[in-house]
Formats: sequence, C-alpha cells, structure tokens
Amino acid sequence: MTPSTTVHSPLRLYGRSGELAILETLLGRLRAGDGGALVLTSPPGLGRTALLRQTASHYLQGHGGPVLYASAAPAERRLPYSGLHALLCSAPGPLPGGPDTILRAGITPGGLLGLLRGLGAEQPLLVCVDDAHAWDPDSRAALGFAARRLGAGSRVAVVIGAADETAFAGLPALRLGPLDDDAATAVLDRLTEGTADVDPVVRSELLREAAGNPRLLAGLAGRLTPGQLAGRTALPYPLPGAESVLDAHAEHLDGLSPDTRTLLLLAAAAEEHEPDGAGADAALLLRAGARAGLAPAHLDRVLFAPAGTAGALQRAGSRVHFSHPLLRRAVLHRAPPGRRRAVHDLLAGLLTGPGPAPLPALVQRACAAPGPDAALAGRLEAAAAAPRPHGERSAALARAAALSTDDTLRAARFTAAAEQARLAGDTGRARAMLARVGPHLAAGAAPFVRGMLALRDGPVADAREALLTAAELLAPHDPRRTLDALFGAAEAAWDMGDAVAYLDAMHRIPVAATDRPMAQYRAGMCAVLSGHPDRGHALLRCCLDSADRAEDAGGLLRAGASALVLGEVDAACRAGARALAVVRTRGPEALLPQALEQLAYAELRAGQHARARAHALEGLHAARRTGQQNSATHLHAVLALAASVEGPAEACAAHADAALAGAGPHGLAQAATLATWAVARADLAAGRPGEAAARLGPLVLPGPATGHFATRMLAVPCYVEAMVLSGRADEGGGELDVAVAEFALWTARTTDPQVPAQLARCRALLAPPGEAAARYEEALAHHDRAGGDFERARTLLLHGQLLRRLRRTREARGPLRDALVAFERCSARVWAERAGGELRAAGEAVDVPGPGGPGPLTGLTPQQQRIARCVAEGATNREVAVRLSVSPRTVDHHLRNVFAALGVRSRTELARLLDRGGGTRLQDRDEKNRAHP
Repeated sequence: MTPSTTVHSPLRLYGRSGELAILETLLGRLRAGDGGALVLTSPPGLGRTALLRQTASHYLQGHGGPVLYASAAPAERRLPYSGLHALLCSAPGPLPGGPDTILRAGITPGGLLGLLRGLGAEQPLLVCVDDAHAWDPDSRAALGFAARRLGAGSRVAVVIGAADETAFAGLPALRLGPLDDDAATAVLDRLTEGTADVDPVVRSELLREAAGNPRLLAGLAGRLTPGQLAGRTALPYPLPGAESVLDAHAEHLDGLSPDTRTLLLLAAAAEEHEPDGAGADAALLLRAGARAGLAPAHLDRVLFAPAGTAGALQRAGSRVHFSHPLLRRAVLHRAPPGRRRAVHDLLAGLLTGPGPAPLPALVQRACAAPGPDAALAGRLEAAAAAPRPHGERSAALARAAALSTDDTLRAARFTAAAEQARLAGDTGRARAMLARVGPHLAAGAAPFVRGMLALRDGPVADAREALLTAAELLAPHDPRRTLDALFGAAEAAWDMGDAVAYLDAMHRIPVAATDRPMAQYRAGMCAVLSGHPDRGHALLRCCLDSADRAEDAGGLLRAGASALVLGEVDAACRAGARALAVVRTRGPEALLPQALEQLAYAELRAGQHARARAHALEGLHAARRTGQQNSATHLHAVLALAASVEGPAEACAAHADAALAGAGPHGLAQAATLATWAVARADLAAGRPGEAAARLGPLVLPGPATGHFATRMLAVPCYVEAMVLSGRADEGGGELDVAVAEFALWTARTTDPQVPAQLARCRALLAPPGEAAARYEEALAHHDRAGGDFERARTLLLHGQLLRRLRRTREARGPLRDALVAFERCSARVWAERAGGELRAAGEAVDVPGPGGPGPLTGLTPQQQRIARCVAEGATNREVAVRLSVSPRTVDHHLRNVFAALGVRSRTELARLLDRGGGTRLQDRDEKNRAHP
C-alpha cells in the first residue's frame, strides 16, 4: 500500500453554498421559535455527514442551544430502538426515565414527539441524525412520525441524513449532487496543499475518476506518491483509494438474499465488456443466471420488478443498469476474488462461440485473470482492431496493458488505448491512459496523442511544438502518424495566425508519404501563402476536384478548406456536407466538431446564416461532449457571426465573449478575429459605426494587433462602412485607401462571388457624391450575379442612405424598401429595424416596429424617435448627426421639440423616461460594457 504522505483534510466545505443557505434558513426559523424538518439524501461520499456536522456546530456556536446528534451503527440495525437510544444519549442533561428505559421498553412515536417538544420548550432544540437509513426500523418509524409533526411554534428542528428519502416520505428532502468542476478542483488543491505542483494530466484523471465525490477524491489522491502526483511516475491502473466509498455503497446490499447478490454480481461483471453507460444485456443475464443455478422465477422477479434488488438495478428495454455507477464497482469490490473470477469465466464461456474468441469474451477472460498474462494481452491487442468502435478498442487495449509483463509493451498499449479514446471523443479517458505511461517510456506515439489533445483543448502553440517533436520521433518507423502529426502542427499554426509556422510544418511533410490530393493540397497552400496565388489556386482546385472521389473525412475536410481558400463557397458547403455525412456514418467521433465547424463557416460565407447557426449549435454541443474546448471557441465565433446578422444583439455579445475568453489563453487568433468582427458588425447594425471602426481598425490594418491572415480581409468592407458612417474617412493618412487597395488585390485572387460587389460598395462609400451612385449600381449588378440577400440588402441600405443625405428622398425610398424586404427575407431582424428607420425617415410608413416599440415615443415623428433613442443611449448631437446622416443643427432642432413633447428638461430625464417606458435598449449598453470591460 502506498503511504499517504501528500494529503490533508479539507478545513471547509466546497461547492455547497446553496445547501448551506437552505440549512441556515431552517436554523433561522428555529431561533425564532418555529420548527421544521429536512432530509439530506445522497449516495456515500458526497458530504452529507460534513453538512450535518457543520450545521450542528454552527448552531452551537451561534446560538448555544441544545443539539442532539447521532450517527447510525450498522451493527445495531437489528436491535429495536438502538437508534433512538444513541440519539437520546447525546442529550446535554438528564432525560425523564433515561435513555436506557427506551432501550428496554421502547417508545411510541407519540411519546418521542412529546419528549422532543418538552426538550425544546426551554430552548430551541436541533436534532441531527446521520445515516438514518441504517437505523433499526422502530427508531426510523418513530423519528419520521415526530419529524412530520414539527411545525410552527414547536421549537424543534430535525435534520436527517440518509441514502434516500424512502423511509421519510412526506418530509422536505434535499438531494446532494456531485461537486461541480470548480469545487472539486478546489478540494483537490486543498488536499494536495504543500506538495509539488500536480501534473495537469494527473489532476484531470483524479477529477474524472472521482466524478465530483469529495470522499472518493480524497481517497484517490491520498494513495498517490508525490512522484505520481507530479507526473514523474506512471499512475497505477486502476487507481487505488476507492475502498471506503465502495464499502459504503455495498452496505445496503448486505441484507439481500444470496441469490439476489449473485445476480447483482453477474450484472456488474457483464458490464465490463460493454461501453461506459451501456448497461448489461438482459438476455445474457438470464442465461448466466440459469447457468449459475438461479431459479427462473427468481430471475424474472429480480430483473423485471423494481423492488427486486432494493433499487440497485433498473431495467431499460433490453438493457439492465445499476442505479449508480459506483454501486456496480462496489458489488465487484465486495465479492471475494475467487468468486468474482468464476463469474467472469462463466460469462466468457457464454460469449465464446466456435472459432476465435470475440473481443467481449477476451475482456471477460482478462477480468478473470489472477495476474499478468502476456499471451492473453496479445490476443486482446489483436482483437482490438477495426471495425470495432474506437471506445471498445480503447477499453480492450487498456486491459491488454494491465496484463502486460513488459514495461515497454505496457506503455505502448496504454498509449494506443489513449489514441483510440481520443478518436472516440473521450478526452478524459485519453488523458487517463496517458497518465499510465511513464515519461521514460514515452515514445513518439505518446507525444503525438498529447499534441492532438492539446490541439483541441489546450494552447495551440504547445500543441504545435508537441506535434513537431512527435513527428521527429515517429519519422523513422511510423509514416502515417508522422503525416498526421505534421498536418496537426500546421493546423495549430493556422489557428495561431502564424503563416510562417504554418509553412514550416507543411514543408516538413514528405511528399512521398502523401497521396495525390494530399500532395496537391500541401503544395497549393504553400504556394498561396508564399505569394504565388495563381499556382496555388490551380493546385487547390485539383484537390477540390478530387473530392468527388474522396471517401475519408480527412480528404473531404481538406477539399472543403481548399474551396474556402479559393472562395468557392458553394463547393465548400458541398464538401463540408459530405465530410459531415462520412463522420456521422463512419466516425471518428473526435472529428464531428471540426466537420460541423467547417460546414457552418462555409454556410456563413455563402450567406446561409440560419443553416450555419443550426450546424454551429450542434457542433458546440459535440465539442463540449467530447471535451474539445478549442473547437467550442471556434464555434462560438461562428455563432457570434450568425447572430450579428439574425440577432439578437445579446446572443452575438454572449457568443463573442465566450469566443474571446477561450481564444486568449489558448492563442486562437482566427477565433478572436471572427468574434471581434461579429461584434463590430452588430455595432453597425445598431447604428454605432464609431465603435465598429474602433474594433475593426486593428484587425484590418497592418500592425502588431492585426487579425488572422486568412480572415482579416473579410472584415474590410465593414471597416470601410464604419469609418465612412462615423465621419472618419479622412483620418489615418490614407490608411483606408491602403485597406481598400489590399482588398482589391485579394478580390482579384478569390472566386467568392460576393467579394467584387463588396469592393464596389467600398469604392461607392469613398467616392464623391456625384460618382457614388454609379458605384452602387455596379455593386448591385455584381450582387445580381452572385445572389444572396444579406450583402445585397446592405448595399441597398447604404445607397438609400446616401440618396436621403443628398435630399433625394423620393429616390431613396426604393432601395430602402428593397433593403427592408431583403433583410426580412434572411431574418436579419436588427438590420431590418435599421432599414425600417431609414425608410420612415424618408417619409414612408413602415409596419416593422422600431427598436423601442410602443411607449413614451409613440406621439413623436419617426425622425424624432430615432434622435431620442440615440440621445438616451448617450450620443452627442454630432454623433447623432453622423449616425442619421443629418446636420447637427437638425438634431438640435428636433431634440428641442422632443423635450417639449415629452415634458423633459435634460438628456438625463429623457434617458430615465425611456428606461421606464421601454423606449431604449438597456441591453445595448450592457453589451458595450461587456465589450469594453
């Protein structure tokens, strides 16, 4: 046994503030002279006892009142009234008749109620009972009877801790759940305080294995040496230290009949070869039970009746599950080793047919093995191959590693188990398997798996270095993984926004190891980023053309990326949809978030915002399920871009905040660029061009804060619009002209059909009034050829604004009306409100409500309403003039009329009036505060 030299007991409760608040409310009522009862229920180890003790201690220290406190003694379960005897023995003073009388003669439930009320008559009394489910039945019944009758004026409060509320039905119950990640991490930090830093992989494995159970976490951490905690020594498999929690789970099964306990052991053993959470096959259990000599009637009663196993087993169709995962482990832990091995042998025989033993049978043989078995380990490893699911292969390889007699072979098999778990989307298990690989035994495969895990959930700069190192180690003997490592390193560099590092990784890829489409992709991307776009585009188009013949998800994703670089967004959507179909059908699960992300991004580029949102939301759920935080960050950025079109502004801000929060620590430059662009586009929609320009300037202009090399050009049209609408087109010494010139060069190199229209729109914004109309007509002609409602509507909106500013109001109504209809057609609600406001200002009645809706502004003209809202948001007269394309004197004139009509005397009063009446959007200001902390 490993000595416990590294662990301390927590000095306070973590993650239980809500439960403590409920208990404090009960104590507050007790101090005021009222009573009550509460049942705290939870499986063993979740802190029920600690909560009871803290409640009793808090009442003693804060009030000084009497407390009766008792914990159950399982050995006295069959002794009548032993529970009440222990409780009353804790009384601070003598009791009428004494506790021993109760043990001899018993006490009626009414007698206990009267006794407790008598004790509370002098001072409010707190009664705490822990593990009441383990009391004798008479004591439980009397306590439940009394607790149900303690209410207002009783001056007695009862807090009962139990495994479940069955024996105390009718009483208020509070069920404790597992600790959340933050609380469990805090517990682990306290447990390991004073030791060297805990290795992140070891920390992750301890938290995963404990699953929010603080007692289990303390047991696991307490059995590890300092070297194991620091990651210098491989972790044992399985982790020791769960014995006390498993014993506590198994205690309430001790009263079951021997035949029922046998069936529970069969059910627990039958889950060993199944995926996590899949349960056991009921048909297999029936066969195994019959082979073990159990009567058919007993099998039917136990398997088909909920009460047959005291709630331990639950039936769901053809599967049988344990009510708690630790309960299954407790059954296996409590069984004698010889009996447990015999059950596994029995199941292995039932699972073995003619021919080679299938993988489930080999897993059962491995569970039955008394010690290391090199031959059986080799058979398991051989059976853990395609087409079996990655999760099953990972579990089998872990078993093979545990049976291995050679340290190097054991490390290789744990590494292979980690890789299969990663492909299955189980990053927690993948890290757990890596923690079993000693640092001195980690060959190239282990750094490869670590790098791929970091690529999806870690700093991408670290992932790049790990994958480059892995490629060097793997190159002499594993060309396939070498290729995957270098492509992974290139992807990490792309996410970082480091074009030089991307080229470095791609140039290291040996051409001889690639197939033709892969070689074309590599050469094409290198040519584009090296300043040879024509040659690069030709190669990427060849790679894209091969997508029709591609059958693997990786090849289709590369084809989709080629299409995006080329600007062929429709082809990118088709390739992305095919890649998603392949991943859904054949896996691996780990690629699902990337497939959904690429498809959603392609759909955004194609103007299919609703589809993009749906796919990005599904990808976000998949990324969270598979523990891929970096993918979740990218998908938040995509969702922010979709919300900047469809709204609401709060959704855009929330997704952008989440993207930026994840992008910073992990160095995800592309996600940061897209999220910032999304917020700026939402600013434009809300009529805040100054803020939009401030956000976009650093992204699109050269400098240390410039945006991602592959996406910054996409934001240039928004930047030009923001600078012109905010009246800053002449600032920066020609920087705006430089940005447009660079955008023009990029336009010549891409086939994205929207880009020529956006370039013409930029030139229209910068052109003198006499030339602008022709530029807008040119842009609209491009839009007609390209299709897509949203970008065309933006051009129409800007054209209409220009005409209205030139006082050509009647002419302005046509493009503004068309813009409004197009925005409504693509569900761009905020943009439709802006177009509707412009159309109202041009003198045309519009059914679309303004952003304020009905309220204090109802009696004002449309132009007065717009000015009032802008002023209430804090804009100066000059800022309002720029935003609405009118002169400051016009704003001043309308504002005086607004004050008179509403009966206010200042801007502050106007803002307060609109806040009360709902005429302005406070959430927009909250969005500003979130964006500028």
